[in-house]
Amino acid sequence: MSVASTSSEDARATVRRYIEAFNQGDVDAMAACFDAPATILDGMAPHVWHGPSAPRDWYRDVLAEGEHAGAGDYRVSIGAPLHAEATGDAAYVVVPATMTFSVRGQQMTQTGAVFTTALRKVGADWRIAAWAWAKGRPAQ
Repeated sequence: MSVASTSSEDARATVRRYIEAFNQGDVDAMAACFDAPATILDGMAPHVWHGPSAPRDWYRDVLAEGEHAGAGDYRVSIGAPLHAEATGDAAYVVVPATMTFSVRGQQMTQTGAVFTTALRKVGADWRIAAWAWAKGRPAQ
């Protein structure tokens, strides 16, 4: 395995750790996957979170929006990378994603989403510098 593919795999592992932490509702583990400052771009208003507390601020807003809409039980699954590249201390990983959640007790599934991440190498570890969620088909 080449150095580039090893670095790319290590960056993808950080993305998987982040998704696992999200699925567990573990905000500390989510935040540990990020570099600071970080940027998050999401379909939920206010759409952009930036700064050293971006992951925690975003998750706080997810929970508040969910409470307002009667939504919860969020779970994301990701597929094989559509794109994964690491060059030096920068990496870019794009994966297809599906989100399941409930709204007032009814199970919903959003398919066809794309989760795009930019990562930085910090010491020996990859950290998410930014991510963007592009919504797929409307949840059904």
